[in-house]
Amino acid sequence: MKDKTNLPPTKPNSNLRKIILTAIAIFCGAIIAWIVFINLPQTPFEVTEVNSNQPTETNSQQSDEPSETVDPDLPFDVSVVYSPGYLIDLGGMEKMHPFDIRKYEKIHNALINDGLLTEEQTLKPTPVTNEELLLIHTQGYLDDLKKRKKVAQYLEAPILQMAPVSLDRAVLEPFRRASGGTILAARAALTTGIGVNIGGGYHHAKPDRGEGFCLYADVPIAIRKLQSEKLIERAIVIDVDVHQGNGTIVCLPDDDSTFTFSMHQGDIYPIPKEVGDLDVELDAGMTDEQYMEVLSEHLPRILDGSDADICFIVGGCDPLDGDPLASLKMTPDGIVKRDHAIVQACIERKMPVVLTLSGGYSPDAWKSQYKSIKNLLETHGLATVAGSASSGVEETSKLEK
Repeated sequence: MKDKTNLPPTKPNSNLRKIILTAIAIFCGAIIAWIVFINLPQTPFEVTEVNSNQPTETNSQQSDEPSETVDPDLPFDVSVVYSPGYLIDLGGMEKMHPFDIRKYEKIHNALINDGLLTEEQTLKPTPVTNEELLLIHTQGYLDDLKKRKKVAQYLEAPILQMAPVSLDRAVLEPFRRASGGTILAARAALTTGIGVNIGGGYHHAKPDRGEGFCLYADVPIAIRKLQSEKLIERAIVIDVDVHQGNGTIVCLPDDDSTFTFSMHQGDIYPIPKEVGDLDVELDAGMTDEQYMEVLSEHLPRILDGSDADICFIVGGCDPLDGDPLASLKMTPDGIVKRDHAIVQACIERKMPVVLTLSGGYSPDAWKSQYKSIKNLLETHGLATVAGSASSGVEETSKLEK
């Protein structure tokens, strides 16, 4: 009988070790494959509606004189612009940013769910082109946007430097598409009277740098684009986001073709402020009634004095009570009344008007802008698809007013 005391010590289970190592290898391989996959070149979005970067057939005839696109008998129906391509996706890391990146999606879905809009009736933009970006931005700045550290700085999102995503696909492309949406909403407004981009309003972006969560100056780009095509001569920007539209002011230097009006809280970012054509500073704690008194004091005068062919509204919902980046005391109904008053004032002057959504950082901020767009649709009616220069889709009757 063998003496068991002389046997070698028992070795660790080699099969268990192999299983653990294999699992680790599979996990690491999956992570690498995931990173490679999300950084593959993006398949372009299919665009079945109007190309925002190209004039429509009606508007393509250019001459040395402004065209007669601004029709004094505009119907003033609402054209709505949106694309799922507006969504910034950092693999879930975007939730760490104060801005609710799904705000636009929530608004569009709510409009559809309530029967105010359909996918077919939504105009879908193409991204703004490099040529269009250069109407406002410098080439050096556009080159800087290829650097992850720079973009993270402009968006105030340090986490972006660690996000395993394609910078262009996940971040820059959505901003370019939403900026194209502002151009498309402006084109639609020249035909139907009212254009709404469920996005845009990046009013802190400057020619040579971004800031304040803004990369591209979509409203100034749209203005210069329409001017270059001789569709308009003059434009007015009414900025009612709670933060001054400092980027818009810098992008549109003092000239006879634009007028910038910013109505903002005085003691918050940006500091120092830029000097626009008219800046009205608001005190913390301002209520709906106080806000509307100030707006009513200035609105008729600036619209009449601007002699503009089109009005762009930068309609942030951050004046709401409870916004973490400001301290006004407006209610959702106040946001609805504010937007309605500006649009109505433009209609009274037969002036095409474009609404962009800009900022807003409280959890339910999107609901106030949904209510505002809902009010515009119920008051003025949805433009027919054909009336919005789209093609290949049957016309739909306007909503009941």
